[in-house]
Amino acid sequence: MAQESSHTAPHRVVVVVDRNSNPFELGCATEVFGLRRPEIGRDLYDFRLCSPEPRTLMRDGFFTLTGVAGLEAAATADTLIVPNRPDVEVPRRPAVLDAVRAAHARGARLIGFCSGAFTLAEAGVLDGRRATAHWQWADAFRARFPSVRLETDVLFVDDGDILTSAGSAAALDLGLYVVRRDHGAEVANSVSRRLVFAAHRDGGQRQFVERPVPDIPDESLAPLLAWAQERLDAPLTVADLAAHAAVSPATLHRRFRAQLGTTPLAWLTGERLALACRLIELGEARFETVARRSGLGSAANLRALMRREIGLTPLSYRRRFGPDGAQAGGDRPARPVPGDGGPVATGAG
Repeated sequence: MAQESSHTAPHRVVVVVDRNSNPFELGCATEVFGLRRPEIGRDLYDFRLCSPEPRTLMRDGFFTLTGVAGLEAAATADTLIVPNRPDVEVPRRPAVLDAVRAAHARGARLIGFCSGAFTLAEAGVLDGRRATAHWQWADAFRARFPSVRLETDVLFVDDGDILTSAGSAAALDLGLYVVRRDHGAEVANSVSRRLVFAAHRDGGQRQFVERPVPDIPDESLAPLLAWAQERLDAPLTVADLAAHAAVSPATLHRRFRAQLGTTPLAWLTGERLALACRLIELGEARFETVARRSGLGSAANLRALMRREIGLTPLSYRRRFGPDGAQAGGDRPARPVPGDGGPVATGAG
């Protein structure tokens, strides 16, 4: 949801914690959705934890969680984050599955981090839908839930009102993606800076990225990425990137795949789109200027790429996240609405 007016309650995110839940993904949800944001000047979400029992023993008995709301709090969620845990073969509690079904039936957004996809599938809300989970559980998931369209070589999947992510750090990727959808690129960048984490990794990037110990000289892409980010308005090509790195385009492609899990062109396009979104949010109303300053060429190309990658036209994005939209506060919806281009479909393509 966008910035709230004084008369509108913030978008409520509720995390269901169950026996043997993973503390890492719980921490990711708390960091992204639960912390106050004085640097932004407002709270982005109303965040709550709930559990079906007063004392919840977390994964491997590392600690016990107490003092959170009961499971009835799930009925108040605009976004419900479902439990995830390593013992995927153990059925979830019927009360938890009922809460997930009820939230889905009333239109709440559902999020499953890592093995949370098992919870969603067990509740029956993923039948015929796209989802992902940690790669090591792919075979077990497909065997139990053959009607779910599991995508294993992606970081996260946005299937409209149900979003799922792969393991561990991908929970942060999906969380920041949701913030970006709800509040725009500038706010998501602010949250990512506080997390000291990449602001945007596309969901279609691979889960498993090879990171071999580099030979000498260092083959890190960091200097090249920094150089390119300062020149996004220039007509940079993959050949230009390769020339600056003093390698062939084929070698550059291999390094991008190994270190970032994406291609040079996809990275460059993503950075340019992120810059275009920031320019619109900061008040640039001339879309030809936005396209030129972000290196996307023309307003027509800007429009096509934003519709394809973000699900909104530049005009719709400005109405939702631009300075005028910020004044509208809670009148702006949390997710794309019919006619704006629909939800982002993030996959391996």
